[in-house]
Formats: sequence, C-alpha cells, structure tokens
Amino acid sequence: MHIRRQPGAALDAPLVLDGRNLELLYLRIDGRELDQSAYALDKKQLTIEGLPEAADLEIGTRIRPVQNTALEGLYLSGDMLCTQCEAHGFSRITYFLDRPDVMTRYRVKLTADRTRYPILLANGNPVDSGSSDNGYHWVTWEDPFPKPCYLFALVAGDLAMIEDEFTTCSGRKVALRIYVEPENKDKCDHAMASVKQAMRWDEEAYGREYDLDIFMIVAVGSFNMGAMENKGLNIFNAKYIIADPKTATDDDHEAVRDIIGHEYFHNWTGNRITCRDWFQLSVKESLTVFREQQFSAAMGSEAIRRIRQARLIRTQQFPEDAGPTAHPVRPDSYMEVNNLYTLTVYEKGSEVIRMLHTLLGAEKFRKAMDQYFERHDGQAVTVEEFLAVMEQAGERDLSQFRLWYSQAGTPVVNAEWEYQPGERRHVLHLKQSTPPTPGQAIKQPLHIPIRAALLNASGASEENILELCQAEQQFVFQDTNPNTGISLLRGFSAPVQLVMAHTDEQLRQLITQSGDGYASWDAMQKLYFGTLLDRIRAIQQKKTSTKPSVLSQAIERLLENPGENPALLAELLLMPSESVIADQMQQVDLDSIIVARDGLRSELSRHLYPLILQAYEKSAGSSPYRFDNESVARRRLNNVCLGWLVAGGGPEARELAMHHYQQADNMTDSLGALVALNDSDGPERTKALHEFQQRWQTQPLVLDKWYTLQATSRLPSSLDSVRQLMSSSNFDGRNPNRIRALLGAFAHANTRGFHRADGTGYQFVADNIQALNALNPQVA
Repeated sequence: MHIRRQPGAALDAPLVLDGRNLELLYLRIDGRELDQSAYALDKKQLTIEGLPEAADLEIGTRIRPVQNTALEGLYLSGDMLCTQCEAHGFSRITYFLDRPDVMTRYRVKLTADRTRYPILLANGNPVDSGSSDNGYHWVTWEDPFPKPCYLFALVAGDLAMIEDEFTTCSGRKVALRIYVEPENKDKCDHAMASVKQAMRWDEEAYGREYDLDIFMIVAVGSFNMGAMENKGLNIFNAKYIIADPKTATDDDHEAVRDIIGHEYFHNWTGNRITCRDWFQLSVKESLTVFREQQFSAAMGSEAIRRIRQARLIRTQQFPEDAGPTAHPVRPDSYMEVNNLYTLTVYEKGSEVIRMLHTLLGAEKFRKAMDQYFERHDGQAVTVEEFLAVMEQAGERDLSQFRLWYSQAGTPVVNAEWEYQPGERRHVLHLKQSTPPTPGQAIKQPLHIPIRAALLNASGASEENILELCQAEQQFVFQDTNPNTGISLLRGFSAPVQLVMAHTDEQLRQLITQSGDGYASWDAMQKLYFGTLLDRIRAIQQKKTSTKPSVLSQAIERLLENPGENPALLAELLLMPSESVIADQMQQVDLDSIIVARDGLRSELSRHLYPLILQAYEKSAGSSPYRFDNESVARRRLNNVCLGWLVAGGGPEARELAMHHYQQADNMTDSLGALVALNDSDGPERTKALHEFQQRWQTQPLVLDKWYTLQATSRLPSSLDSVRQLMSSSNFDGRNPNRIRALLGAFAHANTRGFHRADGTGYQFVADNIQALNALNPQVA
C-alpha cells in the first residue's frame, strides 16, 4: 500500500488496520522489515506506530479459504475460490482500512496451479499474464478507478465462459463474459441478453455509459446474498444467472433480469459514487433499487411491478416498521453491520427516491441525477449531499422531506371524502400520523405525495399530485356531483397506510374503473379483507358465516370481463395470505383465520368453478415456451386459476392438475401444478413430488424448489417433513440457497407449521438458527 498521512493529522497518530482470522507473515515499511516491537496485533486490528508522513507498506498474510464457512472474504465454493467483501469481508483477506470512504486503485496479480485454476479473475482490465515451468500461471489485473475495498473481487477456478460484445453509445466495444460451472454453460443466454438490456437502458434513461473494456459475471453456488456489484467483476448467486425454460420459472427469469440490472446499475450508483459510511447505505442501495424498478417496469408491465412492490412493502416492510427493530431509512446505530441490510433501507428507501421523482417530475429528476454524477464522481457521499443536488436541480425545498431518512415507522393517512351539495363540491380531509417506534416517541408530519384522480361513470379523470405536508390538510374539488368518487395513492405513490371508508359499490368501481393497476388491486384486497374479517368474527362468536355475495359478484364480473391484461387479473384473484390477514388484527386468532380463509376459498371456488375453469382453458397455451410479456401474463393467470380449481374441486380437479404437470414443457407450468397440489393430501401430490425429485436430483437450484414445496405445504405433517429433510444425508447445511429453500421457507411462509400451538415450530427454527450462527452468522 502507498499510504500518506492526512493533512492536519497528529504526527504521532498510529495507523490502525482492520483484520480478522489472518496469519501475519511479515510487515515492511519502505522495504525494511519491522520487528514485533514496532506494531501491536490483536484478533481484529493491526496497529503500527512511528510511521513517516508517506510510506510504502507491504504486508504478507496467510489465509485458509477452505475453513471459511462464513462465506465472507476469500472462500471456497465447490471447487472455486471467490470473494465477498461487503461489508467487512476484505479484512478477512489482508490488514486494511476497511471503510467505504477509503478509496484507492488496485493492481492484483493472481498466481495459481494452471490445471486446478485455469481461470483467474479480478476487478478492472487484464494487463499482463504468463506461466512458469512448474505448472503455475499468473494474470495481472488493474482497475483504473478508485474504489473502496468492499468492491474488491477475485475468482479462481475451472470455469466455462460464454462471451458476447456490447457497443456503447459512444461506439466503444465492451467484452461481455459470464463464467459458470461447465454443466451450466447452456443456461446463460437469458442472463447475457439481460446484461445487454441493462447496459442499453442505463444509457438511454440516465446517460450512463460503461467505463471499462470488459464486464464480467461469475455464478457461484454458495453465496450469502443475491449478487455483488464488484467493479467490472460481478459475483452472483448462481440462482440469479442460470435460467432456461426447463429449469427456471417465469419469476426466475424476471429475477435474473432484474438483479443483473441492479448490480450493473451499481457501476454508477454505488461504485463510481459510493457511500461515506455504512449509515449512508441508502445512498447506493435505495437509489439502485429504484433504478432497477424503473428498468423492470420498462421491460415488463409497470402496473404489475408496482403491485408486487407494494405487496412487498405492505406485507414485509410495514411489519418491520411496526416491530422492535424499527429504524429509519438512514439508521442511527447498529450492533452488527450486516443488520443494516433491511427491507427498510432497500425497499422503503427506494420508495423515498420514487417520491422525490414524483415531486420533482421526470425531467428535473433526470437533471438532478446528471448533476449528481458530475459533481460526486469518484467520491464517497452522504444522504445530505444527494439531497442537496436534488434540491438545487429540482428547485424544491426538501427540508421537510429529509425527515423520511431520519424518522422510523409507517405513516398512517386517514382520508374522508365529503360532498357539500350547496357548493357543488367535494372536500378531501386528510390526516397523517406515525405511531411511536423504539427510541422515537414523538413524530413530525412528513411530506407525502399522494396521486389522486376523480372517478365517475366514464372512469378516472387526469391524475393530480396532492402534497400532504401538515398533520391535517384539506383539498377542494369544484363542480362535482354526489356520485363522484376519488382514487387515492394511485401507483402506490407513498409508503403509507391509507385508511378510508368505502362502500361495497365504491370498491367495485375502483376495481373495474380506476384505470390504475395498484388502485384496482388495493380495492380488491379491501373487499377480501372485509369478507374475511366478518367470517373470523362469526367463527369466534360461533355464528353462521355469511355468504360472500359481494366478493363473489366482483370476482364473477372480473372473470366475465377479464380485460386485456391477464397478469393483472391473476393479481386481483390472489387472496391475502394468513399472515397478511393477521396483520389486520389487534389480537391474532390463527385458528379462526385458517378456518375462515380455507372456507372462503373453497366456497368461492365451488360457486365460480365453471367460470374459473373457462378462464383456465382460455389461458392455456399450445405454442412452445417464450419469455415475453404476453406469454408470461397468460401462464400466470393459467396457474392461478388452476390453484383455485384444486382448492374447491374434488378428485377431478387434482387429476386436472396432475395432467397439467405431466404435459408441462416448462418449469413455470410444472411448478404451477405442484403448488396447486401441495396442500392436498392425496396420491397425486405424492406422485408428482416423487417424479420431480427423480428428474431433477442432479440440479441443485431446481431441487431447491422441491425442498421449498415441502417446507411451505399447509398439511399438518409439514414440520415432520422439514425435520426429516434437514437430517437427511443429502441436505447441504452449508449452502445458503438450500438453507433458505427449506428452513427459511418454513419460517417465513408456512404460517400453520411455524406457528403451531404447541410451540414446536418456534423451537425447531430457533435451534437451527443457533446452530447455523456458528457456521454462517449472516445467513443465520
């Protein structure tokens, strides 16, 4: 390392370097080896006294990747060596100032046995290579751009490569390479196409051109995260690279495209401009998640993407906001840096960026981003610096908006729609409040943009953006009539809970006439919730539950008039999960929730069976698999309808699902049939699961789906099945994907099994987390 003392620093201040699980071999200053009296060494740091103002520091260390079960730093994945350095993995490789604001240039020479490690990769561009007489070879890589050490990467292994080329907007040729294990070489075409889509989109949407001569991706079997944006050498969980129709679902294909986009977009929002410290994590992650969402909407259906993002926020991030670990988008403190990688920082943070985009408008937001890239290229920045550019270029005072970064919790917006006949106008009364969270008892009003449109018999009017800035505010709409309705929070324009009373007729109007996918989905969810909560109360009071007439009529109308977007219809048909229903209750009565939901689903399915069957048959495909928006939407509706048919049907419905499975020529339809059969205790489920395992037992990523099916089955025997699978000799308890596929799926998605009344579900998960924590704390 070439080091220099900061101007103004104390001349006697020691250099303190981070390091974990390292064996120090030697330490040299300007070529002179230091004896042990010149430095102090403990388990986490190396402290060197008496350094001159500038010096060349050489450190030799020995590490043991085979013993590195934490999968941070340099470790072994199968027969491949690879790195993961965010957040503090680099300190497991050598002693260093392991902070994101310490940015430097790296020159890396890798030397290895040519037979065992024929591929040697690192960040940047290859500048030299050679071989020796003893069977070893070497490659030197140089990254011309300063970067923090968390973006350092290297890979060594026997890997297959697929190669392509991309011509940038300025005419430069960039080599594109994806490295995988040889048996997966034929499953990377979709990933390569996604790289090129992301590169072109970033040029067109943000004017960002790629800056190196080569862009590389390596797919790794054992990886704690989804992927890592290391400069020029992205390292991916193989799950998000390997995809073909036979082994990957439509959702898998979308995830590959979106995550490739996310990591590529980090090249500018994360690499060229990084965060000053880990408290500023949202500067790179929230912004890049928002850019990824824009990209995925451009590649697919914006309405569907917003519904899924809203569902994620409402079902997972809102509970995080309401729990004991609630924290702001920019947290105040942490006990362990990996605990900062939360839904609040990533997903709520991206919604904060989206609100900025809404308030500034697309043109001014783009202008602000251009200035941000120009002003801060090569720097480690803070939230304040990012907002300052937005404020200046957007010509907006964002003083109040800054509270979104420092105030925890989910705001609740109460809305009342009042008609004043004498004035022939409507008045919208809005109130906002945020419940207390740990460490923040008193909350201030936030700046909340609410997209709104009036509704009448002909549909929705042009949208307006209502800016709610006070605790209470009124908005007046002139020249309306008593039947004029209003659609609020369209496109999920802010991460808030909107509370507004609706009649059944108003909900039906929102579902069919709002002209906004999110607004229609939200109204449908309210209709489901109202019916389910009525049934839960009836069960608790031992009364006969009412027939779901209003809900049934709404679904009937949707099936009779499906519209032009089958994927939207599929989203509207999906019932809220048991955990989502529980979130609406002050005191959770899980048994009543289960009985009410199962009963309603079965009753609706039987009543609407002919219409659902008709929709299933109309959405069936006969042509070969294609991954395009139209085909994905059709398959989505087809498999949702199949699930409804099996839920209320008898043996004939299960036979239909078995036929669906056996005739499927792609993983989307195969898994759709298995999901439909997964909660039925019949021979069809047993047979299909057995056939699936036999066919795919040599494909780890596909077999993970088989594990997840059994972990999420609502059958009473699911916990016993998970126990048996975890204790079997075939279960790889060190692979993060396999752990998440079984233990993670059971804890997160099996409401019945995890929340068993006898507590055995909790005990099972707790015991396994404790055991896992000793091996891999991040996954635990």
